[in-house]
Amino acid sequence: MMKEENILLSLDNVSKLYKMGETVVTALDGVSFNVERGEFLSIMGPSGSGKSTCMNLIGCLDKPTSGEILINGKKVSLMNQNQLAEIRNRTIGFVFQQYNLLPNLSVIENVMLPLRYQGVPVAERRKRAEKVLDRMGLSDRLNHKPSELSGGQKQRTAIARATVTDPALILADEPTGALDSHTGESVMDLFNEINREGTTIIVVTHDEKIGRSLPRTIRILDGKIQEDFHA
Repeated sequence: MMKEENILLSLDNVSKLYKMGETVVTALDGVSFNVERGEFLSIMGPSGSGKSTCMNLIGCLDKPTSGEILINGKKVSLMNQNQLAEIRNRTIGFVFQQYNLLPNLSVIENVMLPLRYQGVPVAERRKRAEKVLDRMGLSDRLNHKPSELSGGQKQRTAIARATVTDPALILADEPTGALDSHTGESVMDLFNEINREGTTIIVVTHDEKIGRSLPRTIRILDGKIQEDFHA
């Protein structure tokens, strides 16, 4: 039984509808689950299942049509745009399949960016970015542009950017999808290390091997939870 104070994220009967012309599409249909602080889980499902919609709602990139999402006990529906931006910047770190690095910025500038939005002084931004990039094994790539990096280096840069703010939650959308199996395994090893230090991590994936390797798997199909499995 989860203690209320240990719950970082809560979805209560959450639905998301999209209108496409005259047709209403139900992308998410009455989804409910809680995530405790420090959990490491996957949200799985095939393309079109609703898992990406679920991730966007958890990440405060969209709002549900009905139902309630709580982060740190606070209702997302009551937050204004500034408060939502604050949650995205301070509480949640994002890692995407296609990295989403800014091509004109160097590796260290990409990683410093979230701290800039937080108003952290430039010297402190650089110090923190250098520390996290050293952890990622990228100390010799600080001034390289993303185009000069391998896929694995790009994803480690993206993970550095996601973790530099010490977020409570990391949302990783198909983080190994663009990588070969060996590089993908090294990325998952990094996530395991970060999780062991207390960060909650949700991996959204259709990869059975990745999803089933984690302590908990939530499987979504046709917008509904089919399975919530603890290994």
